Amino acid sequence: MNTNTTTGGLFGNAALGGVHLGAASTKPEGASTPAAEQGEQTVHNVIIVGAGPAGYTAAIYAARANLSPVLFASSVSPGGALMNTTEVENFPGFIEGIQGPELMTNIGAQAERFGADIRYQDVEKLDLTGEVKKVILSDGSVHLAKTVILSTGSEYRKLGIEGEDRLSGYGVSWCATCDGFFFKEKDIAVVGGGDSALEEALFLTTFARKVYIIHRRDSFRASDIMQKRAFENPKIEVLWDSEVSAIDGDSNLEKVTLKNTKDGSERELPLNGLFIAIGSDPRVDMVKDQLTLSEQGTIEVQGRSSKTSIPGVFAAGDVIDPTYRQAIIAAGSGAVAALDAQHYIENM
Repeated sequence: MNTNTTTGGLFGNAALGGVHLGAASTKPEGASTPAAEQGEQTVHNVIIVGAGPAGYTAAIYAARANLSPVLFASSVSPGGALMNTTEVENFPGFIEGIQGPELMTNIGAQAERFGADIRYQDVEKLDLTGEVKKVILSDGSVHLAKTVILSTGSEYRKLGIEGEDRLSGYGVSWCATCDGFFFKEKDIAVVGGGDSALEEALFLTTFARKVYIIHRRDSFRASDIMQKRAFENPKIEVLWDSEVSAIDGDSNLEKVTLKNTKDGSERELPLNGLFIAIGSDPRVDMVKDQLTLSEQGTIEVQGRSSKTSIPGVFAAGDVIDPTYRQAIIAAGSGAVAALDAQHYIENM
């Protein structure tokens, strides 16, 4: 795709690679620099906050438009949720499927091929007011941008019961691909009824002796193909109409209490591992006081665009999607965000 190479207005006739502010520093040698003045003084065209399919795709499109995007990916878990996924079978172009980490590594490398600057640093907060946006990192450095694309994704939803946090890492987990290896020949359970839950359960059968699927209803919402695989796997047993009401153990998980959702009766289930796959919540903490949110808690955008309630700020991926939460849809919305950012800069 083609794009023009200059902008005007507030930023003068600077090249799209960014404009530097001010002259060389005249601070006395040894003087400290306030946090607000640390970092680059370049006003970048586009800063993308968050990786994953949306962020990386936005970086591809923005880089191909000669916008020289800077993408801040998490230093802890760059690449988004797909980095913790095994086989991805429904992303177009991969007949035999592809492993989640490989897919994300490829998309990130594709963005870098076109000139995207991917930095594995954590964003602490944002100041989205004014024509120049401020992105503040955890080290206190401030980075400036004409536009910001938010692709912060979502985070695992918790059950919210006693013992869940205390035994996290000691039998309680939200990532089968991360922790499944530690449960060889053990009895474990997965909580949930969607595709993610069934995928977790199927993956865990390669390690565990027994895998229970705990679901609060009497039918799954997962796709037919995932249900068929789960029902046909001899290691999997489904516990219908059940929810976890207590998680118990001293230093490690020992058992959970199950409550019947129809008659309220309870029973104990001995377990070595509990994997929670009940969905996720959008990561909006940094912007919930600055941007308008939807009733579902996602960042609200205008129609099919990526435009948020603040001009020059765009959002893409799971952070705007309360319904579909698919990698291909997130990637598509990342492309939309980059195109919206490009048009915004051209019209400044």
